[in-house]
Amino acid sequence: MSKLYIVPTPIGNLEDMTFRAISVLKSADSILAEDTRTSGKLLKHYEIKTPMQSHHMHNEHKTVERLVERLKSGETIALISDAGTPAISDPGFLLTRACVENGIEVDCLPGATAFVPALVNSGLPNNKFVFEGFLPVKKGRQTRLKLLAEETRTIIFYESPHKLIKTLGHFCEYFGEDRPVSVSRELTKMFEETIRGTAKEVLAHYTNKPPKGEIVIVVGGKK
Repeated sequence: MSKLYIVPTPIGNLEDMTFRAISVLKSADSILAEDTRTSGKLLKHYEIKTPMQSHHMHNEHKTVERLVERLKSGETIALISDAGTPAISDPGFLLTRACVENGIEVDCLPGATAFVPALVNSGLPNNKFVFEGFLPVKKGRQTRLKLLAEETRTIIFYESPHKLIKTLGHFCEYFGEDRPVSVSRELTKMFEETIRGTAKEVLAHYTNKPPKGEIVIVVGGKK
């Protein structure tokens, strides 16, 4: 029977791939990959020979209908992103929604997601939290920050290294310089690090030491 598998991939360390994920990717009829070049390295490492095709934010609106038809015809398709769990700040939601609407079975495997280890190792309350993903780049950014300044739950953001200092500066401005912040960088990789402190302290750290790599920011809620 046809099925869409949502398959998490490692966020850095290839050993974080699960046995089940490897089995699903080997047995699927095809793999949808955010970047076939990036995913090609992973598939080669695990000797997975299943054919791939591109499925990313620039083409997913155009390909969903055709993919649904393929699934209806009996294909089993696995969806992966460059790193982590698809649909978490990555392509995947549109296809998943279309499958649910069309009665096609969707099976999401457990696996790597960057914000979970960043939240847990931040030392900030994690019984209740809000995942914000990437902040708006321009339009709506100020409005969003003003709203989040009143949030009492721990807040999680994704950020790129070249925007981190700007974002930390905005946290100082809108949340206050004393708001607790934890920045996790290059999770599961060789140069993984987590810097904790107030918004002002963490901003000073990265102003003196420009960051590299993938970044997750965890911010304490308003007290």
